[in-house]
Amino acid sequence: MSSTLAGWLQALALVGALALCYRPLGDYIAHLLTSAKHLRVEKGLYKVVGVDGDADQRWPVYLRSVLAFSALSILFLYGLIRLQTHLFLSLGMPEMAPHQAWNTAISFTTNTNWQSYSGEAALGHLVQMAGLAVQNFVSAAVGIAIVAALIRGFTRNRTDRVGNFWVDLTRIVLRLLLPLSIVFALVLVANGVIQNFHGFHDLATLGGDTQSIPGGPVASQEVIKELGTNGGGFFNANSAHPFENPNGFTNWLEIFLLLVISFSLPRTFGKMVGDNRQGYAIVAVMALFWVASAALITFAESQHSGTALQAAGGAMEGKEQRFGIAASSLFAASTTLTSTGAVDSFHDSFTPFGGGITIFNMMLGEIAPGGTGSGLYGMLILAIVAVFVAGLMVGRTPEYLGKKLGGREMKFASLYILTTPALVLIGTGVAMALPGERAGMLNSGSHGFSEVLYAFTSASNNNGSAFAGITVNTPWYDTALGLCMVFGRFLPMVFVLALAGSLAQQQPVPATPGTLPTHKPLFVGLLSGVVLIVVGLTYFPALALGPIAEGLH
Repeated sequence: MSSTLAGWLQALALVGALALCYRPLGDYIAHLLTSAKHLRVEKGLYKVVGVDGDADQRWPVYLRSVLAFSALSILFLYGLIRLQTHLFLSLGMPEMAPHQAWNTAISFTTNTNWQSYSGEAALGHLVQMAGLAVQNFVSAAVGIAIVAALIRGFTRNRTDRVGNFWVDLTRIVLRLLLPLSIVFALVLVANGVIQNFHGFHDLATLGGDTQSIPGGPVASQEVIKELGTNGGGFFNANSAHPFENPNGFTNWLEIFLLLVISFSLPRTFGKMVGDNRQGYAIVAVMALFWVASAALITFAESQHSGTALQAAGGAMEGKEQRFGIAASSLFAASTTLTSTGAVDSFHDSFTPFGGGITIFNMMLGEIAPGGTGSGLYGMLILAIVAVFVAGLMVGRTPEYLGKKLGGREMKFASLYILTTPALVLIGTGVAMALPGERAGMLNSGSHGFSEVLYAFTSASNNNGSAFAGITVNTPWYDTALGLCMVFGRFLPMVFVLALAGSLAQQQPVPATPGTLPTHKPLFVGLLSGVVLIVVGLTYFPALALGPIAEGLH
């Protein structure tokens, strides 16, 4: 079987699997977010932490709960990393520098999972399990909780309540992420992903030398790393490492896992607002961008111009021979269109246009389908902008799902859209203006600029992947990228929850013949156009200096 045919079959199987999961998983998530019943274990947890599971919160209280929980998570993880040499299962790992520990703690708490270290050479098993893996669960749950609050803003009327963060967090972890992780971790183990508590073993190679092979509880972290769109690898090579991703099936399964929840959440949205057609419209836009991105990256990486590319049948530099171009391109498109950041190939070695598309994917705001929760609330913000634009064109007050979009709502939406580009462009500009930080680039010229642009785009959008040539384990980069992760994660949440509170206080207005139908192909096209225009006008100059200039050179 040719690699091209294998790539097509993998993509078709992936589409089929995601389509099969769309309705049952989306409906199940909607049920757990709206059910009035609490499980016994949930009631016990609420009693321990002093939470009233039946009391809804106003949006400022909901926000304070999110920020307080995240702040405590950062402090706990920072302390765990700094003290790991004194803890059980540390494997003798050295103490991590303060600036790197700060960066790592923020990275995993914000669902970014940016790593400026080699996992197998920097962290022991206890930190990997009790620190990083735990944050993989709860940071993913926080994103879903935020979009749940926004959806309640559309469904509730004349109230200032948008749900209970502690209930949402608990249910998402216990009823959704944990059961799925257990099942698929067993599947990964059955297919060769390791799961043990071994340290390092010195083994003889075929050449007669000795190689030190690390072990660890990899499968249990690998599954939530993908399912929660986290991305941090147990090993430095991430999902290109055979212990994390042994074969073509596990590669396909990991792509499926990092997409399945985010692609199912539009169904949850449609179910909760009482109109499944709204979910179909949103998922259609997501699918259009995902298919286009995967196709364009595959095309760019399959070009045969040049002696080396002709001999290899495409741009194989930085790619695993086990997966080839098609599977690597599909993984690259999926991981940069979500907030996952896991990689089975190295984007720094992609062709200029192939690598440029991965940057563009993140600049879209990772909305196709995006991170768990964050992708859907990002797309809903853009849907609000699209409805507002349509209202301006016909001269009537814009409405979305029966809620009027006035100046207050549009200010929150505008601030949301402007936050991430400001972090990306300011951060990149400052880094390029400092000679010491420019020296961290492995390459000069356009590709070197792309390395810096990719780093700040990835951090600000909470993705976590990188153009691996850049050296970022410095106090300046660890601090600057850490700040981008914090502001890129939590400032948008402030605006989303404020918008949710504003919508929930409104009285719904009935649809009229002049109301824009937001479930038809016309709206799908309008929303797609708004996404492209917003990103194009914001980022085109930066892209022109980086991947576009390199590709046209």
